Amino acid sequence: MLYSEELGINLARGTDAAYFHWFLASLLFGARISETTAKKTFRAFMRHGLTTPAEIVAAGWDFLVYPVMREGGYVRYDGRKSTQVLRDCEALIADYGGSLGRLHEAARDVRDLEERLLAFYGIGPVTMNIFLRELRPFWAKVDPDPLPAVKKLAKRLSIDLARYRRKSVTFARVEAGLIRRRRESVPK
Repeated sequence: MLYSEELGINLARGTDAAYFHWFLASLLFGARISETTAKKTFRAFMRHGLTTPAEIVAAGWDFLVYPVMREGGYVRYDGRKSTQVLRDCEALIADYGGSLGRLHEAARDVRDLEERLLAFYGIGPVTMNIFLRELRPFWAKVDPDPLPAVKKLAKRLSIDLARYRRKSVTFARVEAGLIRRRRESVPK
């Protein structure tokens, strides 16, 4: 199961709402917190009606920190993550009218799309990969290389990633499964 599916986000619909929900979830998954906290925090955003960039910007930093981030389980980095989410929503509105679909359309190619995402505040290669890997089957200009940890685990488990069509939902599911497996096998 894809992480987006687990959160009730249907990327196959091709809507800006679904893209934004996945973008928000990816920002949370990209932080150094548990998957459980990221999921709970995403659900707190939804529960509080913060489902668009404009709603998040209107809610403001204080509301994001408390109650949203706290309900999700953030304690240490709630202020930093709230700042990132706000700044990224503001940039999305300013540069693309709040539309990730427009961001994809504006990109010339795969590389340009990646550079545009990396230009957002606090988005690095891992967060970008999280966001793009589940969009790979749905967006023409998306084909991120699997993370090194995914390739390493696939090799260790004798899973030949080359036998799957990379732009398929099946490939994205294999990646998501390997990420879950990797996290389960990391000593706590």
